[in-house]
Amino acid sequence: MAWTRFPLITLILLIGITRSAAGQEIKRSAYHDYQIETVVEGLQQPWSIAFLPDGDMLVTEKPGRLRIVRNGILLPDPVAGIPTVQSGGQAGLLDVVPHPDFASNRLLYLSYSKPSDNSESTTAVIRGRFENGELTNREEIFLAVSQGRGHYGSRLAFDKEKYLFITVGDRQAPPRGDLEAHPAQDVSTHHGTVNRLHDDGRIPIDNPFVDTPGAQPEIWSYGHRNPQGLVIHPETGEVWINEHGPQGGDELNLIHQGNNYGWPVVGYGVNYGSGTTIHEGTIREGVEPPKHFWVPSIATSGLMVYTGDRFPEWQGNVFVGGMRGEQLARLVLDGDEVTREETLVQDLGRIRDVRQGPDGLIYLAIDGRGAQRTPIVRLRPADADR
Repeated sequence: MAWTRFPLITLILLIGITRSAAGQEIKRSAYHDYQIETVVEGLQQPWSIAFLPDGDMLVTEKPGRLRIVRNGILLPDPVAGIPTVQSGGQAGLLDVVPHPDFASNRLLYLSYSKPSDNSESTTAVIRGRFENGELTNREEIFLAVSQGRGHYGSRLAFDKEKYLFITVGDRQAPPRGDLEAHPAQDVSTHHGTVNRLHDDGRIPIDNPFVDTPGAQPEIWSYGHRNPQGLVIHPETGEVWINEHGPQGGDELNLIHQGNNYGWPVVGYGVNYGSGTTIHEGTIREGVEPPKHFWVPSIATSGLMVYTGDRFPEWQGNVFVGGMRGEQLARLVLDGDEVTREETLVQDLGRIRDVRQGPDGLIYLAIDGRGAQRTPIVRLRPADADR
């Protein structure tokens, strides 16, 4: 399918609101009316949600705490054994993902901003054994070769073969002068990359840059700005990410081994404030174009492909959280092409993470600023049994 510089037709939902018999607001959508209910409150800057086989929910708080939600109650004590993180701005404790065999090996993976001696930090990933509210036997399995003041990326996901994918942002390296000399275009560092490892941190021998002199062998794809959404499609096994553009130009990308995704040489955004041009254009030979983009930006974060039975008409749809946009975007795929978009859950707050729960409902982490205490909420069908 030929790519054009214009987004596909977007269906923006004008939310109609009524009340259920219980008095809760009913939100209208194209296929499913739904209600939003609070699961737990009192969290500080929740960044990621993970569900465990025993029914517990784990939530990372960016200041450096991992919390347990059990039977709808936030336990008072954070998980012990979490490493020291650099916190502030975009830095902190970020993603959390259980191993695919967690029920038998109890391995938990965390990404975070690891401080260094020179007041800098970089994206790091550890794993450890999680039992009885404590993380033990910690080992670092990835440390990004990068430097900067933000754009850590940090999303984690396992594929069906138990390879671990890790995103790293461009660390806010400014796009100036020779755009092709930008760190995100240089595979000798991890700036602006998606990376692939074995579950213990070993480097797969079929990674695309393993035999490239001077390249970082973990790299799977490059040319990204700040990927903060990552999902392995549960049916196709494809790797999808969303990433922040600058002022305009957030992207949804289908990731292929070894490909260049263009930042900052091509894209759809402009410089903050001035609105001046960044890119050489929006398309270029040898650069993989996005499957969808947002102008203006919604500040994409969190990515999920829905497979549950509570919203049957949404099966196979892609859900993208928006922080600046304070919205949930629902994207309809035809193969690997986006054909429609619907905007859900407007003005609830900065949506940091989107996950499907074991109950088939859709869970959202609302990221409040600073010391503001914010909730985890979920979408359920209107007037359905809980």
